[in-house]
Amino acid sequence: MAETHPDPNNPDPEEGHVTGLEPGGGVPPGETPPAEAGDSAPHGYGEKPAPAAALWLWLIGIGLIVAFGAMFLLGRIGELL
Repeated sequence: MAETHPDPNNPDPEEGHVTGLEPGGGVPPGETPPAEAGDSAPHGYGEKPAPAAALWLWLIGIGLIVAFGAMFLLGRIGELL
């Protein structure tokens, strides 16, 4: 039996044999999956929330960066005056 090789220009080895497709590649009604349902299940997978100290450390760190940036910009503006 002769072995058939797919067309190297077409990555789909079963072109024309895909179920649910109309000629031209369209999908008839009823062949498409239903729309996604809303995701109302709880998430988190049993993870514990971050400790309050971690939140405060992040906020203080961001505040310090903003404060140093503001002081730098105000100093530059003061030099220009």
